[in-house]
Amino acid sequence: MDGNTVSDPALKSLKFLSFVSYGIHTVVAVAAVLPGVQASVALLLVAVLIDAWKYEEAKGTWLESHFRFRLRTVIMAGMLYAVTSPLWILLFVPGWIAWTLVSIWFCFRIVQGFLRVLDERAFDQ
Repeated sequence: MDGNTVSDPALKSLKFLSFVSYGIHTVVAVAAVLPGVQASVALLLVAVLIDAWKYEEAKGTWLESHFRFRLRTVIMAGMLYAVTSPLWILLFVPGWIAWTLVSIWFCFRIVQGFLRVLDERAFDQ
């Protein structure tokens, strides 16, 4: 594999953790889109901690871009939720629409990354 600088078992472990992290992100993303279904913020924190903890180990491999991609996606989604949160306070419907759009965007990014891991491709941004 291109960019493989860690041993094969280590790469397999990183790939497995990528699947776990993408899986957790998917649960959170789908729950955010469906009305009345809320996944715990703790689930998202678990995924972010996995990504932050293993990012250094993934450096130099094709999986590095996936760890970076997931961390950036969560940061960007958090910023978008924070920016649109005043809409919830002022007007319910625009806030709901904004958060739904952010949630769909988050879900799309996670599915897109998950599919690239399945193909063992780096995530070129």
